[in-house]
Amino acid sequence: MRADDVPEYVQDGVVDCGITGLDIVRERGVDVTEVLRLGFGACTLEVAVPVESPFTTAAELRGARVATTFPRLAAALLPEPVDLVPVDGSVELAPRLGLADAIVDLVSSGSTLRTNGLRSLGPLLESEAVLIAPPEPGAETLQLAAVFRSVVEARAARYLMLNAPESALAEICALVPGSRAPSILPLAEPGMVAVHSVVPAADVWRLLPALEAAGASSILLVPVERMLG
Repeated sequence: MRADDVPEYVQDGVVDCGITGLDIVRERGVDVTEVLRLGFGACTLEVAVPVESPFTTAAELRGARVATTFPRLAAALLPEPVDLVPVDGSVELAPRLGLADAIVDLVSSGSTLRTNGLRSLGPLLESEAVLIAPPEPGAETLQLAAVFRSVVEARAARYLMLNAPESALAEICALVPGSRAPSILPLAEPGMVAVHSVVPAADVWRLLPALEAAGASSILLVPVERMLG
């Protein structure tokens, strides 16, 4: 089904849960629970104006005409008062056609704005795919959410394995940013240990040179398929 229809199906109890964009959920104003953000389909709801416009911030748009396909969100997130112009389709054309002074629309890369001679005044809402359910999710929905959560959290982590002399262990453990103390395993070679830990993926490029400088060797990083707890 269309992503736009998912919130209504979930609210009405036709389905136990659904996946759609957070922006759609908020725009529909439906009575659902946002169970889990899923980490894909990222985009932002932004205010944009023609490049030659005198406006520099969203706060300056009081009294301006703003075209959007998200009238509920625009009304809630823009400074009052603004004259909202609900449109369907290519909202980015509205300023060039004289319909509006600014637009509120979803932006991913920003290329559509640039193509149409627009510049962003900043984001109003960070959106992504979200798992939604009725106000009181069922047990099966919560179980499914736990499975999804294990995948979402694993995407942001890497499993780190390295060998190190025992004398460098304190320094290496201080560098490893995992949520818990790393696992320390003795190796066959006297005075050497193996260190295993789950680390944030965003930290690995900063972390690897520091570990090597501290005496780590045979450093391996592998993806994590699932992560619970």
